[in-house]
Amino acid sequence: MIRSAMILAAGRGERMRPLTDSTPKPLIPVAGRSMLERSLDRLQRTGVQNIVVNVHHLGSQIADRLGSRVRIIREDHLLETGGSVRNALPLLGNAPFFVLNGDGLWREGPESMMGRLAAAWNPDRMDALLLLHPRATAFGCEEKDRGDYYLEPDGRVRHRGTAETAPYMFASVSVCDSRLFNGSPEGPFSLLKLWNRAEQSGRLHGLVHDGDWFHIGTPSALAEAERVLG
Repeated sequence: MIRSAMILAAGRGERMRPLTDSTPKPLIPVAGRSMLERSLDRLQRTGVQNIVVNVHHLGSQIADRLGSRVRIIREDHLLETGGSVRNALPLLGNAPFFVLNGDGLWREGPESMMGRLAAAWNPDRMDALLLLHPRATAFGCEEKDRGDYYLEPDGRVRHRGTAETAPYMFASVSVCDSRLFNGSPEGPFSLLKLWNRAEQSGRLHGLVHDGDWFHIGTPSALAEAERVLG
């Protein structure tokens, strides 16, 4: 069982303006409940108790809403995805942990998605395990969302690179090991930098989500999710 998780909730959410001028994107309600609180509920149902959330834009709203359910890290300046997780490593510990985008939204398939990720995790073969979703069936995708990864038969993933499209989107949740961050830089950087390095060593794997996944990038995508989930 994976006991710790980080939820990335510091971003500005520019494409969701004007909604994000007054509300942090992770707290925007979808069918009556915010994306952040949906993820938090599912983590706790999976048995994850040590949950770290980073905040920046309108961060006090998130801290006030979540209260004692999580450990808050306030970022004076944005550290991007990789820098934020690296900054939180002292709170996450040495065991593998979930990393979730604060604006991630999904509907479960036959089994718990996080339970499937935890069961698939193999530290002997992996430094990171990414949740993937077929681009063709993801809600909220636009033409410019060209997909992120190819999935090999042995479960390893390969980034799209210079290809025009790829069949799978990164679906906003991963399992990472602290060793992924060995030698990582201080300050802002993207998790993609470390995933690319793990890919080159054959230690980046993927698991395909068997439920619905929603890409909430714009107000129109939010409206579509409301129609589906409402």
